[in-house]
Amino acid sequence: MIDALPDPPDAPVEPMPPVPQDGLQGIQDVAKRLGVTHRTLRFYEDKGLIEPARVGNTRIYSHREVARMQLILRGKRLGFTIREIKEFLDLYDVDPTRLEQLQHLVAHIRSRLRKLESQHSALLKTMTELQAMEAEALDKIGELTPKS
Repeated sequence: MIDALPDPPDAPVEPMPPVPQDGLQGIQDVAKRLGVTHRTLRFYEDKGLIEPARVGNTRIYSHREVARMQLILRGKRLGFTIREIKEFLDLYDVDPTRLEQLQHLVAHIRSRLRKLESQHSALLKTMTELQAMEAEALDKIGELTPKS
């Protein structure tokens, strides 16, 4: 499950709508609960990652769809692509033991960690270089500033 982000300090605190006994919720309640827009929910529906039921033109989200959205948002936050998230969710539907899903997840986590470690190294190198340039520039400024 995804952790909710804290409200900004001055934001008014609005209570979350209660989840009905049957677990079914409308798009407005789900969007509010997840901190996303209606458009975001429709986007992931268009991509085939969630499949809310329809009653006329109204989208109805089950507990399953809300849980899938939480996984999608967590996956995006961790840097996984929509394609990777879809593969992961599809495996969940196919394999009730979740063994294949977990093996797939571990492989993607390891790949993502390698990419992040590489980016981290590149960032550290860039920061060191920028700090050296800043020190040189400050030294030059000190040399060029007239002394009174």
